[in-house]
Amino acid sequence: MNDTDNNLASDNGTSTVRALSRAFQVLRILALGQEQGMRLVDVVRHTQLSRPTVHRLLHALMDEGAVEQDPGTRRYRVGSEISMLALARPSRSPLRKLAEPHLQYLSDQLGDTVFITVRSGRDSVCLDRRLGTFPIKVMSIDVGTRRPLGVGVAGVMLLCGLPDDEAAYLLQLNEARLQACNLTIDEVKARLAAAREKGFAYTSQGVTKGTAALSVPIYGTAGDIVAALSVAAVAGNLTQDDVAATAAVLSEQALQISKRLKALGH
Repeated sequence: MNDTDNNLASDNGTSTVRALSRAFQVLRILALGQEQGMRLVDVVRHTQLSRPTVHRLLHALMDEGAVEQDPGTRRYRVGSEISMLALARPSRSPLRKLAEPHLQYLSDQLGDTVFITVRSGRDSVCLDRRLGTFPIKVMSIDVGTRRPLGVGVAGVMLLCGLPDDEAAYLLQLNEARLQACNLTIDEVKARLAAAREKGFAYTSQGVTKGTAALSVPIYGTAGDIVAALSVAAVAGNLTQDDVAATAAVLSEQALQISKRLKALGH
């Protein structure tokens, strides 16, 4: 093989890797709107890739069953093949298993939706949740719900565990996606500073209109934030007057989860 052939092989390899990276980028964006599906224009806006590139990637992923398109709405969703591949994973997350009784305890005590969230790249992902006993439930947080870091109290709390330069870099990468959620980088940085000062993240206006939410950190054995433990409630159930007591209840359970993680060496 001569130098020209080597260069061509290298260029082809680079193109393949780039296409694979972009395909995963598209899948992550589709996961953001899995319930209703996403329009082609939405995927283009979130990924900042060209429309022809996104269209080509979507149809290649559809051919493999990794993406599905609703024939009525023409919206795209993550396909069933992704679920089938996930079944091959050998075991459940140890954090999710450890957190189960604590989530149940909190949902019983607080009466509202409690969830645990972890970081995945530049996103936050809901690992598990429990619905409370209160008649009006906040249903916007499903297991697998993915949001850009900084959107929602859990995303803010996860950013708190990162060095300033890394957090700023991730926010910059997510700028277009934050704007789509009606947020600016400066607004997220302000929320981040407030959460670091208080030790928890709280908002009286949650991602879903009419809700409030609060989140506390779960620490790993190295003292780093490995997850966020949060509650989302109808706004009237989680006012500023309720914050201190609710934060204390969540923090006590977060500490128990951290102790159990430490015992397992995680």
